[in-house]
Amino acid sequence: MPGCGRPWRESAGGTRAIALQSEQWPLLQGRGTTGSDLLVERLGREIGERLRTSQPEVWRCLGREVKLIDGTTASMPDTSANQAEFPQSRTQKPGLGFPLIRLVAIISLSCGAVRAWATGPCKGKHSGETALLRQLAHGLSPGDIVIADRYFSGYFLLAWLIRQGVDVVVQQHQLRHTDFRLGKRLGAKDHVVAWARPPRPAWMDAATYAAMPETQILREVRVAGLTLVTTLVDAGHVSKKELLTLYHARWQVELDLRSIKTVMQMDVLRCKSPAMVKKEIAVHLLAYKCYSGQTPVDTRVFTLSSIDSVLDTMVWLEEILARGHCGR
Repeated sequence: MPGCGRPWRESAGGTRAIALQSEQWPLLQGRGTTGSDLLVERLGREIGERLRTSQPEVWRCLGREVKLIDGTTASMPDTSANQAEFPQSRTQKPGLGFPLIRLVAIISLSCGAVRAWATGPCKGKHSGETALLRQLAHGLSPGDIVIADRYFSGYFLLAWLIRQGVDVVVQQHQLRHTDFRLGKRLGAKDHVVAWARPPRPAWMDAATYAAMPETQILREVRVAGLTLVTTLVDAGHVSKKELLTLYHARWQVELDLRSIKTVMQMDVLRCKSPAMVKKEIAVHLLAYKCYSGQTPVDTRVFTLSSIDSVLDTMVWLEEILARGHCGR
């Protein structure tokens, strides 16, 4: 693909931890969660932006940043507060399960940094991964290429992503039928077709539905046993094989989330209140992001020395939070 390098990082610049000046600490002196929340948010934003701007061109695809989207879950201590906000699975009897939190993340393909995330319960209204993703518009920039699995291939979510100015490559949902006899033929099992807006779902209000486009022009291709849907409709610019290469890179988000959960032990959280659970997740993701900018090797390959680097970053963050007088 023109301008599309290897879809994972081969080296990294020397992005380092951001040190706050002593005169900035009074902003963090208030007790509770406000100071540390602001600190973690600021550090995450600045480190993520530094990683983005320092990416060599070879890490990009078509000269554009590629972002991966996926979700995961984590458990936490069985306290009444945690159960109230993050109820346990319906398949578990009361007293025999643990609260579960859902996490949806936008991760940079090139450097593995988590650019944005949202959390919510695993059941209840607006608790699905697509609903959480709609909270993350700030994690997308016009010109990005977004890759996701078939769960994110619905008409309304694609319309929302297109509205953010990004291009999309997703797998076709198994319930949607693809007829390559329709639309504009680009090649074998490759065409451009207009999707019609489906009926308004129960969760969407009338005003939002009216603002959705009545049709969307999308490209559908079948390659290597997969049916892919994309907004990259120019076959002369992006071939079927190149689309498949892009989509296969989606697997990296699975590996990233696995590394964050297992290596950094985020699969089982430790805090006993919902507010601190969210902060615990934020610190884990921030530490992983700090590590992404410091290591000279692929962020998705962990060794004993790289684990030490992550743990050192975690200790550094805990010291910062303690210095900010933000109690646990």
